[in-house]
Amino acid sequence: MHVTAASSSARARQSRMNRRRFQRRFTRIVGLIAGLYVLTMIVAPARTTLAAAPKVSVAAALPTASFGRPAGEVTGRKKVYVLQKSAKPFGVDTVQNVPRVTLTRWHRIYKFADRYNISVDLARKIHDMAIRQGLEPELGFRVVQMESEFKTRATSPVGAIGLTQLMLPTAREFEPNITREALTDAETNLRIGFKYLRALIRENDGNLSLALLTYNRGPVAVRSAIALGLDPSNGYDREVTKGYRGRGTLD
Repeated sequence: MHVTAASSSARARQSRMNRRRFQRRFTRIVGLIAGLYVLTMIVAPARTTLAAAPKVSVAAALPTASFGRPAGEVTGRKKVYVLQKSAKPFGVDTVQNVPRVTLTRWHRIYKFADRYNISVDLARKIHDMAIRQGLEPELGFRVVQMESEFKTRATSPVGAIGLTQLMLPTAREFEPNITREALTDAETNLRIGFKYLRALIRENDGNLSLALLTYNRGPVAVRSAIALGLDPSNGYDREVTKGYRGRGTLD
């Protein structure tokens, strides 16, 4: 049903890794430069802001893909941003911590980009969308690798589309007006695919293996196997979770 990394031969996989060796080194250098740039551009303004007005947050100037937008207070023509007291993502409760958390986020993104030999931009999209949909980013990367090998326009013989290899009818259960072309957009595909996987984990009471098998084989095949007293696993769940110690979800 899906295009999977398991279908590639070991020789082809090794060949790809060799060809991307230069890309990996380049990515590390870019990551280091970008990290230094982010540190320079964020920490310095943060210090200036704190000195001028200790209660004003610099969060509004930072990337907010993982954390949502800070609350705004309108004073005259100016909009002053303050960190919501009730919103403490990843333990952030003071403005001083915002730069640290942002840099930690980017550090994780660069590590994923290097590990999977993909662009930093794609790694950012997968990382942030997984968090938005309540999935552990590690699981998100593993599923995308298995499903499409990080190819945004991957298609299977039966019509599965994009990074998470969604079937159009499945995608329309979450977004009724979605089109095949729209599913080739990375963020759109990731949003629906991760939302679907999160829903399957809920439906299976946190059983990650059953959720993954349902995602890969479809609910009918999995339920039929269980009803017949058979093991529903086709190896997909074991391949995705090999070496993985997480629960799959953030809650």
